[in-house]
Amino acid sequence: MADTGILESLLRLVDKVDGGIDSQVVASSLGVDHQVVVGAVKSVQALGEVIEAEQRSSKHWELTGEGQEIAEQGSHEARVFKAIPEEGLSQSQLMKLPSGKVGFSKAMSNKWIHLDKGHEGGPRVFRMVESIEDVVRKKLQQVQMGHSSQLEEKEKNELKKRKLLTEVTVKSYWITKGSNFSTIITKQETELTPEMIASGSWKEKKFKPYNFDAMGVAPDSGHLHPLMKVRTQFRQIFLEMGFTEMPTNNFIESSFWNFDSLFQPQQHPARDQHDTFFLSDPAVAHDFPQDYLERVKKVHSEGGYGSQGYKYDWKIEEAQKNILRTHTTAVSARMLYKLAQQEEFTPVKYFSIDRVFRNETLDATHLAEFHQIEGVVADYGLTLGDLMGVLHQFFTKLGLNKWVEVGNSGVFRPEMLLPMGLPEGVSVIAWGLSLERPTMIKYGINNIRELVGHKVNLQMVYDSPVCRLDS
Repeated sequence: MADTGILESLLRLVDKVDGGIDSQVVASSLGVDHQVVVGAVKSVQALGEVIEAEQRSSKHWELTGEGQEIAEQGSHEARVFKAIPEEGLSQSQLMKLPSGKVGFSKAMSNKWIHLDKGHEGGPRVFRMVESIEDVVRKKLQQVQMGHSSQLEEKEKNELKKRKLLTEVTVKSYWITKGSNFSTIITKQETELTPEMIASGSWKEKKFKPYNFDAMGVAPDSGHLHPLMKVRTQFRQIFLEMGFTEMPTNNFIESSFWNFDSLFQPQQHPARDQHDTFFLSDPAVAHDFPQDYLERVKKVHSEGGYGSQGYKYDWKIEEAQKNILRTHTTAVSARMLYKLAQQEEFTPVKYFSIDRVFRNETLDATHLAEFHQIEGVVADYGLTLGDLMGVLHQFFTKLGLNKWVEVGNSGVFRPEMLLPMGLPEGVSVIAWGLSLERPTMIKYGINNIRELVGHKVNLQMVYDSPVCRLDS
């Protein structure tokens, strides 16, 4: 708030006049800067309806720095005229004067002086008149005294063109008395306290009106979970690399698509109830593509496609068991089978990021569910080198010094792909990460390149029922 003395002086001036007073007049009367008065006006307005203030704009002419100099010392042309003696002055000497260059040109235009170029001592300047009237100085002095209205617009514009005069817009306030006008400043209370209520003192106090338009404290709001932010980042990277997102809305999956189609034997430890959630209702699935199911059964029990298989009695009862999917690779299997049913094979790039379930002991770093990130590329002639290149691009886009999982990856086995009906020569490379799992290791991209380049044994590529190194 402005100084109380200024506020009360302002109010006394308003009280003395009828109809109102301009804030510039107030500033002049009080001998203070206009901005001080503006601050006082706003402070009084904050006290309630003590005064009313209407903002107004006005324009007036002011002398520039050079204009003030000319008003005091005379115009450049007048100073040049006075500097020339009766016997004249050489042009070279004249041009060395502070006002020489500008004054010479203007004095010549006014026909106050003339130049004798053929003078025997070189070009020389002489007076042409006995005396002059410095009109420019007089005009500027008129403006300085507040009589700019006596000048014609053409004259003002000429002085403005010479950068001696400038038009200034001033914003001021027209101040009048308000409904609660008083010349005494009374501080308004901003809070009703229990003591005021108990003593009854609130009855004599003035309270500041509540501002319903004021912005309150921003409420706490929800935020994206950090894992969801990372998920969005991974998804954007896949899309930038031209991948298509797979449909992953089936959390319940049959053991056939989750295990058997991926060439995982039925006696594998991962299919034990200690690792997998089995459903009781519905306990089994019945809808399978029969010709494909028979080929999967055969490659498991007898072998085929260059593989000797697992040599065991494959049972449909195990394949029918419904489970909560243990990985999104079950979705990849369905998508590859669907791709194999096309009349003509077309290369594809798929990805998915969704929830999977594992029957594990819960601890600080393990939950019964987590999100798996999976990328799959199918095309003719893909090799381990292609996988390394895709991984390099993937982790480069992820950026330096990020927390990323050095996850599983490899080339899908022919025993998995050929029973689906995919053409010979088609290879599928794939890799998988996790958003939550504790195997997150901090690697910059140089580290990733080193891991891939040297094929170090950190599960970047691995031998499993699904993927193998010799493919």
